[in-house]
Amino acid sequence: MLEKTFYKSLLSHSFNIPVKIIFWDGSSVVYGDGEPEVTITFKEKIPIRDVTKNASIALGEAYMDGKIEIQGSIQALIESAYESAGSFMRNSKFRKFMPKQGHSEKESESDVQSHYDVGNDFYRLWLDDTMTYSCAYFTGGNRDDLTKAQEDKVHHILKKLDPQPGKTFLDIGCGWGTLMLTAAKEYKLKVTGVTLSEEQYRFVQDQIKKDGLEDVAEVKLIDYRELGNQQWDYITSVGMFEHVGKENLGLYFKDIYRYLKDDGVALIHGITRQQGGAYNGWINKYIFPGGYVPGLVEMIQHIEENQMQIADIEMLRRHYQRTLEIWDANFNAHRTQIQDMMGERFTRMWDLYLQACAASFESGNIDVIQYLITKGASGKNLPMTRDYMTK
Repeated sequence: MLEKTFYKSLLSHSFNIPVKIIFWDGSSVVYGDGEPEVTITFKEKIPIRDVTKNASIALGEAYMDGKIEIQGSIQALIESAYESAGSFMRNSKFRKFMPKQGHSEKESESDVQSHYDVGNDFYRLWLDDTMTYSCAYFTGGNRDDLTKAQEDKVHHILKKLDPQPGKTFLDIGCGWGTLMLTAAKEYKLKVTGVTLSEEQYRFVQDQIKKDGLEDVAEVKLIDYRELGNQQWDYITSVGMFEHVGKENLGLYFKDIYRYLKDDGVALIHGITRQQGGAYNGWINKYIFPGGYVPGLVEMIQHIEENQMQIADIEMLRRHYQRTLEIWDANFNAHRTQIQDMMGERFTRMWDLYLQACAASFESGNIDVIQYLITKGASGKNLPMTRDYMTK
């Protein structure tokens, strides 16, 4: 009886769409007006102490284990929760204090490999042909397919650098190599990529050989902090800083400064919260160990403290929402195959992750931002207007 009273109190103000709740004893209640858009079924009680300790972990695990079933859109449900003033996801009463995370080089290696070394065969099932695992850029809106949008994102990033042929280029956290290899092939740069993922490292190595780029491209299986005294004209880092940890963000930008040549240009692209930095307990435990989403002010402060200046800044929130929605559609198109490969619990977990992230972007809870930064006076060697970025 106590559990049901608790959940009724918690859920009664958690959504701004009509939601039906079916409890473990078969009783039910509908919150909101109209036909329920989503039905949540509790197959068993979830202990109150688990929810109050960390709601995202308790409820995420319950869904993974089949203790909670959701009929309807998970994305719509979570987006509604973020937008609802009384949502447990935004109520400090249900936030867990997150301890500091050391992020030594060994810890970073383990964190990255736990996510990216799930297997290239898994990622091939739902990523696009470029094997790009970051926010796409939809120049044609919803008309663009994902492959075109990912290719457009790569060119959008590279054009912002105003790259000159023959100069040097470093991609920190190079993924499966599309950005760095495009920089070599189409922009005639001498490129270096670094990753801690063995699967990605082997993939990029094979692609360099396949494309005959050995003279202008290299990939290193190394922590970005171990690159020594070498410097580059251009640096990119896409979807990387979210993995370094709050305590290491300043050191991350210190290394960007150290690796840039004088008057060099860097494009740093990643998830940022305009409302301030945050952790998510469930995401940290199951998806991105050690992850931290920094705040916008926090990012700008680190850039300024490390003697760099911002030449341009662009928000791409809606683009990442669209990217995640396509990923989840691709994922569910191969759901049976993924479940056979990875198991039911993993499949439910990953589907929840993709939809929850899409909802978080849709609601404005998180954003993805591109920071164009320079080592030296802002935009000193860049064109006077932004027109060059779109030509």
